[in-house]
Amino acid sequence: MNFALTSEQQMVAEAVRDFVERELYPHEEEVERTGRVPSELGEEIRRKVIEMGFFAPNLPVDVGGGGLDRLTLTLLERELGRPSMALTVFWGRPSEILMACTGEQRERYLLPAARGERFDALAMTEPAAGSDLRGMRCAARPDGSDWILNGSKHFISHADIADFVIVFVATGEEETPRGPKKLITCFLVDRGTPGFEILPGYESVSHRGYHNCNLTFEECRLPSTQILGELHGGFELANEWLYGTRLTVAAMCVGRARRAFDLALAQAAERHQFGQPIGRFQGVSFKLADMITEIDAADWLTLAAAWRLDQGLAANREIASAKLYATEMLARVTDEAVQVFGGMGLMNELPLERFWRDARVERIWDGTSEIQRHIIGRELLRPLGA
Repeated sequence: MNFALTSEQQMVAEAVRDFVERELYPHEEEVERTGRVPSELGEEIRRKVIEMGFFAPNLPVDVGGGGLDRLTLTLLERELGRPSMALTVFWGRPSEILMACTGEQRERYLLPAARGERFDALAMTEPAAGSDLRGMRCAARPDGSDWILNGSKHFISHADIADFVIVFVATGEEETPRGPKKLITCFLVDRGTPGFEILPGYESVSHRGYHNCNLTFEECRLPSTQILGELHGGFELANEWLYGTRLTVAAMCVGRARRAFDLALAQAAERHQFGQPIGRFQGVSFKLADMITEIDAADWLTLAAAWRLDQGLAANREIASAKLYATEMLARVTDEAVQVFGGMGLMNELPLERFWRDARVERIWDGTSEIQRHIIGRELLRPLGA
């Protein structure tokens, strides 16, 4: 087995790391203090990424994207896990579900998103429907050739900077052996559409400056041309395009864990107690050994899942395993990094307390740890007929 990266993959990782350290790290403290990214700074980041030729790296070249394979993209996302997420959102990675755009939709949504002219946000979660997509209450009813949307969404990441939203709503119901099941359809909704409003969300302890929003739809009229994919085909569309986002979460967790580990390692080598570096004490050196072992394990799980996607192999279980292990690993590593620093680890003079707080949400969004375990168990048992 050859685990070596190609020269191109190494170049991508190094270029992203350099950009992150040079262009994003200096702004983290301000974002953490104010809870926002100034619009001019976000625009500057977007412009510089476009100039580098790294905008929309997840989309194919023929639509204006970077056309990176999944493994190289995962390396890029790993480096983007290091800085504040509020800053990296402007390193545009449009939702890959936009590849389902057809006809005029490509000109209005897909191509401008790939060029960095329009930002999108994905709206699925509701107060009563998180991981249970079929349980959503936000619904649309037909009215001639149009659809009327009513309901709400919450926890919608970075909708405050989005020009349009990709929203999943219930559009009917069908009978199944297990009872009635809602039919789901995906719509493209522009900011400013009558009846559609983007509202501030909740204050979160994780990822300050990376805002969640609430969306409301009140008799919001949309033509059928705003349907993305097929009518009632939203569930299949989500399964086809969105499960790769779990891989992104895993990769970013690995990147953030490595940054936390680097700080802890330097502290263990530089801080002296009882006449020697604290890293020489078994209580600290064993922590470092466990931390790097877990980070490497999460890294290989993540890269192996990405490799399977590039080979056209089934990867649902592998992606779930990577997401599960990497997010839980990050919680353990950041906690131990704080412990190595002692009391200073919890002070906002250092970024560790931020990493510690930010780590908590990773086990929740894009499918909770419990959902990932369910996916893994299901994939193991299904071939046995259980």
